[in-house]
Amino acid sequence: MIETTKRVLLAAAGLLGALGVMSAAMASHSMEARNLAAISAMALAHAPVLLALALAGRGRVHMVAGAVLVVGCTLFIGDLAMREWQAVALFPGAAPLGGGALLLGWIVIAISALVRN
Repeated sequence: MIETTKRVLLAAAGLLGALGVMSAAMASHSMEARNLAAISAMALAHAPVLLALALAGRGRVHMVAGAVLVVGCTLFIGDLAMREWQAVALFPGAAPLGGGALLLGWIVIAISALVRN
């Protein structure tokens, strides 16, 4: 199960990295983009973390942290993307829920320093 989770985290890191670069490029060429810079920042901030967890994560606590970060990124970035390109929210409260999941993921990473994996 840990190996499967590592593969998912590695795939998510690659996709977030690509999304971050793509949205940064789009933001630099558009005067009307409102959410692209935030999408880029969130994607590029979390892609390296997922990469590190996938390649160097040492057990279940790191995999849980990575999974929570993937869910948080999906909700937060997904909501911003829907607002940018479809002018509607993903669902009510998606961005705050995603942001909360991101906070939780980072806290789980901190907790991993205190527990044995």
